[in-house]
Amino acid sequence: MKLKKYISIIGVLLFVYILIKLKISAVFREVVNVNLYYFIVGLIFAIFFIIFQTSKWLMIAYKQNIILPFFEAIKINLMTHFYGFITPGRVGVIMRANYLKKYTKTIGGGICNFTLDKVLEISSVLFIAIISSLIFQQKFNVIPLPVSLILFFGMIILTIIFIDKNRSKFLLKFVYLKLIPEKIKDKAKLTFNSFYENMPKKRSFVLFFLLNLLTWMTIYTTAFFIGKSLGINLPFIYFLAILPLGTLVAFIPITLSGLGTRDLVLITLFGIFSIEATKVFSMSLLTLFLTGIIPALIGWLIIFKRNLSN
Repeated sequence: MKLKKYISIIGVLLFVYILIKLKISAVFREVVNVNLYYFIVGLIFAIFFIIFQTSKWLMIAYKQNIILPFFEAIKINLMTHFYGFITPGRVGVIMRANYLKKYTKTIGGGICNFTLDKVLEISSVLFIAIISSLIFQQKFNVIPLPVSLILFFGMIILTIIFIDKNRSKFLLKFVYLKLIPEKIKDKAKLTFNSFYENMPKKRSFVLFFLLNLLTWMTIYTTAFFIGKSLGINLPFIYFLAILPLGTLVAFIPITLSGLGTRDLVLITLFGIFSIEATKVFSMSLLTLFLTGIIPALIGWLIIFKRNLSN
């Protein structure tokens, strides 16, 4: 447990090291001298990002017959965004299952929603990374194309296997019989059954995947306009090639919200195109501020208000 705690601060220490290395004053100058027009456009896309981020898991919920108002879904998304922001690999987002319990009566439906959303989230960014690898394979090869393909198709195969209840029951039988303690077997069985209650139809997964792609495109467009506000004048296709690689690295649970690890990857890859490290770091910081810190703070305020009410 202690080792996990120390591992989770590696990225934070790396972030602080990069900030000191680049000089705080230089980063501050970049931030205060942004082009306000492009920054505001980036802010608008950041708002759309929250809307699409909510819509992608809400659509899964609707297909599960979990019905809740869109405004309530926005609040749940912001609250779970807060938990995701403060946990390595954003695993805290699983708190959504607890909030959805009000509408499902069992925890399994919410866990199913979280699991499907997470798998689609990772597979869609892997898909963008594969396209990027094909376009820019001569320029950089952070995640080799064969590795990306194996991960992408591996996730598709696992999804196909585990969305079928009977196949899952067969594969997890050993775990249930040998590894799960006797006193929680009944609860585990109930959770398993509720997980597969109202599982979305297979044809719906294309829509889920496209919504995830749209969400990623929105956040990358946010970063693009933030980059332009700092004087990073690269075509959007270059951002679309580099940013997914930073996202994949950020999924590694050794830091909070990709701090440090994502920044290092972005500085390295944008550096190939002669973009100053200070500008890249400032872009990463401002994008995190708009799409990470502000939504997390709003989510915390909603949680705080609900706790006071209770």
